[in-house]
Amino acid sequence: MASQSAAEKRAAELREALEHHNYQYYVLDDPEVSDAEYDLLFRELQQLEAEHPDLVSAESPTQRVGATPLAAFQSVTHAVPMLSLNNAFTEEDIVNFDRRVREGLEKDVVNYSAEPKFDGLAISLRYENGLFVQGATRGDGYTGEDVTQNLRTMQSIPLKLRGKPPRVLEVRGEVLMFKRDFEALNQRQREAGGKEFVNPRNAAAGSLRQLDARMSASRPLRFMGYGIGACDGDFPGTHSALLDWLADLGIPVTRERVLVAGVDGLLDFYRRIGTRRAALPFDIDGVVYKVDDLRAQEQLGFVSRAPRFAIAHKFPAEEAITEVRDIDVQVGRTGALTPTARLKPVFVGGTTVSNATLHNEDEMRRKDIHIGDTVVVRRAGDVIPEVVRALPEKRPADARLFQMPTHCPICGSAVIRLPDEVVARCSGGLVCPAQRKQALLHFASRRAMDIEGLGEKIVDQLVDRNIVRTPSDLYHLGLATLAELERMGEKSAANLLAGIEGSKQTTLSRFIYALGIRNVGEATARDLARHFGSLDQLMTADEAALQQVSDVGPIVAESVRRFFSEQHNIEVIERLRAKPDGVRWDEHAPAAPKTEGAFAGKTFVLTGTLSNMSRDNARSLIESRGGKVSGSVSKKTHYVVAGDEAGSKLDRANELGVAVLNEEQLLALAEESSAKEPQEKQ
Repeated sequence: MASQSAAEKRAAELREALEHHNYQYYVLDDPEVSDAEYDLLFRELQQLEAEHPDLVSAESPTQRVGATPLAAFQSVTHAVPMLSLNNAFTEEDIVNFDRRVREGLEKDVVNYSAEPKFDGLAISLRYENGLFVQGATRGDGYTGEDVTQNLRTMQSIPLKLRGKPPRVLEVRGEVLMFKRDFEALNQRQREAGGKEFVNPRNAAAGSLRQLDARMSASRPLRFMGYGIGACDGDFPGTHSALLDWLADLGIPVTRERVLVAGVDGLLDFYRRIGTRRAALPFDIDGVVYKVDDLRAQEQLGFVSRAPRFAIAHKFPAEEAITEVRDIDVQVGRTGALTPTARLKPVFVGGTTVSNATLHNEDEMRRKDIHIGDTVVVRRAGDVIPEVVRALPEKRPADARLFQMPTHCPICGSAVIRLPDEVVARCSGGLVCPAQRKQALLHFASRRAMDIEGLGEKIVDQLVDRNIVRTPSDLYHLGLATLAELERMGEKSAANLLAGIEGSKQTTLSRFIYALGIRNVGEATARDLARHFGSLDQLMTADEAALQQVSDVGPIVAESVRRFFSEQHNIEVIERLRAKPDGVRWDEHAPAAPKTEGAFAGKTFVLTGTLSNMSRDNARSLIESRGGKVSGSVSKKTHYVVAGDEAGSKLDRANELGVAVLNEEQLLALAEESSAKEPQEKQ
């Protein structure tokens, strides 16, 4: 047995050597030793730590074998949201993206960082003082699952960063499985008589979400970084330099990344990577373009759940040919009837497809789809499979047209189609079980009330047995009732009741979204909650008041007003929030609308760089005084606020005779407006 001091010294040498070889292999793709030599060093460190248990540390390469299995993953709230990218499918989409970026930045040519779009599972890694402390899935973008134990088993994720990392650093990236590793995994599955995985993405996602981290440790998972979230410290000013910086810290990043200028550079990279797609060691489903300058990214900002400064350029969807065996309709939570093709099963887009949407009656007629037709089916990523077109030359003599039903196939209520809509709808409302089921599933979904365990099969039973008719009935379920359902039992029933109880404490925006108001998505629900501050204020708002909310137009306003004018909806809401133990959330007083002052009711456009405030600060100053900020100059614009290097928007303002303010004049106008506002009585 080695002496303590000698053991400490040798253990430090071995850890440093193993970390170096991991860096060479996973980051630089330039291994210096064979697998056998690496294994010898690893086993020597294991032996030393076994002889001297006090030498074992959390960041040791030996501590990657997995810990005690978890009962469930805990939730993690992302310090910086992990938002999705908008997708582009055509060159025209990319031309328009580049045009919007150039207009937003008022530049003729923009530099972009371009890289492959990994087909894996998005992950965030949190490092504190250089040590890996937590890892989480993307989840809904705001809250993910804590998969730290599983991520610690992955050799490609450094447990300790190299160099001088920031005090806190969140690394964003993708967990994936290389093609050769996937083939080897399936070979082992075949030899063991186990089930084979369909594709590397499914294998990676399933492996990472194992409650037993030892299972994850047995799978050949890898990590590729592509950005950062929260960072307490300095970092480079461009995305391309940021990726180089991450690589220097020991984070694997793709070598297939380039810096290009303008739309021609983007499209050239897309074509080049497309020709090499099959030869890459990992699966990709497109490429990602990001404005390289990080300050420019901040200037462009976000729209809803996606950045304006980045876009995913997807490869053409995978297609296959199969037969339409039948066509029926599915009834959604809003009563929409969607014709659905029942297909002869076909493997496409990485999975076996037996159903595909036909969207609506007009689309089905336009494509001339008959029952019995041979058709082309498309599936791209996680998008619902669709029938692209029929092959009429293969149409059999007994093929027949499908007729949309005049009555709901679920409840028998009349089917109506309004003159200005392409969708036919069941008029049954909550009388229709299909609508009740979908409404309950939406209410319980992760981004709404997040009731864990309330899945489709449970909802089917609750509705079919007439136990639950509205979301409020969920909060009156008992253990005995749930335990009697198929596949439940007392333990599962108790877990579901705990999930229902936990959902009672929520946010106003989640509750609004959970109600399933037509045309109200997550972003609109957040805007409504922020603007009105309380549910009562929202419920009593008329359409004019609703249209004062950012991005709420006549259609959304009408949908919201119509929803809250239905007495049965009000009754359900009152039962949901009935005290003392109903659903609850924090509320705040709505901001009083500004009807006086130079800003009230006026439209402003910001252009150029302001000296003493960011665009966000300028926007807040304007909106807090009753003004509105627009992205383009028109005859309806009242003021253009111009900073340094103002471009085409300033030219447009001069053409239209719109008043132009500099930063000092904007601040003076704000001070004047504040002085004229009526003061609150003491």
